Amino acid sequence: MVERNVVKLSENVYWVGSRDWNRRLFDALIPLPRGTSYNAYLVIGEKENALIDTVNPGFEKELEEKIHAVIRPETIDYVIMNHAEPDHAGAIPHIMKLATKAKLIATNRGAKMAQTFYAVPKDRIKVVGDNETLSLGGKTLRFIEAPMLHWPETMFTYLQEDKILFPCDFFGAHLAGWLYDDEVEDLLVHAQRYWGEIMMPFRAMAQKALEKIQGLDIKMIAPSHGPIHRNPEHILDAYRRWANGETRQKATIAYVSMWNSTEKMVKQIAETLAAEDVEIALHNLAITDTGDLAKDLVDSKALVLGAPTVLGVAHPLAVYAAYLVKALRPPIKYVVLLSSYGWGGGAIKHVQEVLGQFKVEVVGAVDVNGPPTEENTRKIVEMGKVLAKKIKEEA
Repeated sequence: MVERNVVKLSENVYWVGSRDWNRRLFDALIPLPRGTSYNAYLVIGEKENALIDTVNPGFEKELEEKIHAVIRPETIDYVIMNHAEPDHAGAIPHIMKLATKAKLIATNRGAKMAQTFYAVPKDRIKVVGDNETLSLGGKTLRFIEAPMLHWPETMFTYLQEDKILFPCDFFGAHLAGWLYDDEVEDLLVHAQRYWGEIMMPFRAMAQKALEKIQGLDIKMIAPSHGPIHRNPEHILDAYRRWANGETRQKATIAYVSMWNSTEKMVKQIAETLAAEDVEIALHNLAITDTGDLAKDLVDSKALVLGAPTVLGVAHPLAVYAAYLVKALRPPIKYVVLLSSYGWGGGAIKHVQEVLGQFKVEVVGAVDVNGPPTEENTRKIVEMGKVLAKKIKEEA
């Protein structure tokens, strides 16, 4: 069934979400080159109805119209808030106003956030615990707490009879187009990018969540962003690898260069690593997409950071990249630092200070006054070979 862009996923289970084709930035941080979607799902039971997640502010009327294509919105009995972030919960006030008898379902932490962010009265909130169930009549919802994926109140909802998992942000992708995973040729590229941007800092919690759902019979995964996975094992396999911090024989090289000196150093180490059969992902920080950088950090074993000195400290773009690495906590094990300066250095020390307690082995650093000399180049080649050996030897 496709009516008013409402899609039937299973018997009495419908996608009623919205597609944001024109959005190009998320959290004033994450580029969205292909937009995104805000997926919401309607489950119709024999006795009661539930709406799982809502949509971003500005899409409330569209959500209302899509629900109305299936049932009258005022007949909704429950609104399931898997996650309190506005792109999923922003339409809760609108729906709760329409469905005056509806209860909001949330975790204990989620209940407090619903009161704070969306002014939902306490008497209209039903708090659920881990593995608690709710019967709608022929449709049973099980709630699975999944804290810090990627907020503390997050939970998953599992529809037992239809074997559909609704994990909100988990297993998502920022794509406005396509309904199902098998319609997107490069879906895992976008899923990896999304993981790197949002989930990578919470790998330990992701491992716990994957363990909790391991025993479930999952036929479909319906996330809050991007395509629905009707071949769930593909994304489950990828998430297991990423959550476990599995890497490739790969180095991410991120750099900025003012007068080509740092760029010459970077290109030399890139050539050396490539000659040693190491996969290279090269990012010029002056023009790179932050999401692409995050994606490559997901499965890289090493980082090469090129940072010229500006007024005694590292170039701001290199500082931002170092901070991003520290914040995202990728599974990289080795770092090489390359820098050049005109009249005074300081970038190497500054980058090391930014990285702080990030646990990684600094294989080496080269700091050059002016353009790199032949001696500098030889040192970079040697350092590249040492790095390549470590990348390939590490299990």
